Amino acid sequence: MLATTVTACGGDDGASAPKAPATIPELTKDPLTLSFIWFEWPPAQALEAFANAEYKKERPNTTIKVNTVPNANWHDAMFTQFAAHKTDFDIAILDSQHIGEAVTNGNILDLTDFVKKNIDVNAYNPYLLAAYGQFPQAETGKRDENASLYGLPLLGDTWTMIYRKDLIGDKPPQTWDEMISAAEKCQADNPGVSGLAFHQANGSDAAAVTYNTVNGVYGGNLWDAKSRKIDGVLNDAAGQEAMDVLVNKMKPLTAKGSGNWFIDEVNAAVAQGKACIAFNWIAASGGLLDPKQSTLGKTREEILGKLGFATLPTQKTNLVPLGGMGMHVSAYSSEANQAEALNFMKWFERADIQKKWAAAGGVPSRTDALQSPEFLNAGPFNQVYADSVPRMRDMWNVPEYARLVDIENTNVNAALNGAKAPKDALNDIAKEQQAVLNSSGRKGGGGL
Repeated sequence: MLATTVTACGGDDGASAPKAPATIPELTKDPLTLSFIWFEWPPAQALEAFANAEYKKERPNTTIKVNTVPNANWHDAMFTQFAAHKTDFDIAILDSQHIGEAVTNGNILDLTDFVKKNIDVNAYNPYLLAAYGQFPQAETGKRDENASLYGLPLLGDTWTMIYRKDLIGDKPPQTWDEMISAAEKCQADNPGVSGLAFHQANGSDAAAVTYNTVNGVYGGNLWDAKSRKIDGVLNDAAGQEAMDVLVNKMKPLTAKGSGNWFIDEVNAAVAQGKACIAFNWIAASGGLLDPKQSTLGKTREEILGKLGFATLPTQKTNLVPLGGMGMHVSAYSSEANQAEALNFMKWFERADIQKKWAAAGGVPSRTDALQSPEFLNAGPFNQVYADSVPRMRDMWNVPEYARLVDIENTNVNAALNGAKAPKDALNDIAKEQQAVLNSSGRKGGGGL
């Protein structure tokens, strides 16, 4: 058997995960479809096209299929199948925070021995290698060499600040307060253009990431990982200041009806010239340079004459959100497909392939690829990503993540849409999330 039998979910983190072999088993010569599951967005199509063009050069009998679902259904689409111990995908593309749930339920393979034999771990920023594969996560986000690895990086990501150079000037705001002031002035000077556009939706991790980002730059913390304490940490003075800034200073500068905006809606506002400053994931920003989708110019160059891309402004700290995802092998895939999945991952993480992936629009995690001309010259926001890596902060990398993020999304969205007072919303988040952690009976945490 390629993977050992999955045991029942236990209380010890990582105890249930079946192990992948260190050596890739013999690959089939028969036609094979290697299936991924992701959510619907441009990188999914880019991965399928890239893999079928490049991986087929080495494995002509293999076809890559990237199955997609709406972002809001992504977690459940994977974990419903995991719960049934039968998946129609071989490689699950997981958010970093999904890893704990998948590991403790025995849904994905432990790749530790495979990585030791096949992957040059020194080629990566340790934080990225840990974020997309390690569990339990280290409190600091740094890699623990004694911890197990359950995935490898597929796509790095963080937020970029997108700003109208023709409206606020070539130099981007340097602090969060300066950003708000610039957005306010731009909105006043340009009727019909909103000062800000950002994620507010009660779905996926949209509103939660927005609050967590503001929380970070204003010096807040999401929890104390060692003690698993949220109530009294998230909603301390810094956390309350961040919520006040988000709801009472940033929200009034957004467009009417934007209370459930996410990635696509923010991009549409930018492309239609309806936002002075916007925040979005780098991996979702490529379409902003397409003249067919934009009213800002008839060519890429004309659009870039009006749009600038910058790292996020700082305030009390310089933290930015960690995005991106890793590749993880389903424990319920067939032996032949698990072997192919391991071979694909080894191939994908090669230095030459990572540079090709960067040139094709991907965001690599290998340091040599991040510093390569193929990546840095592929888009105006790629330097932003490279500069942002040392500033990244993740959320909670715990099995209870899905419940925690749902609580936060619901309450932040309610505050943004006037259904709850900001202070009440934050206190409710802290109390409800604390109850989830307390009910789990686990000790210790990880992720920040």
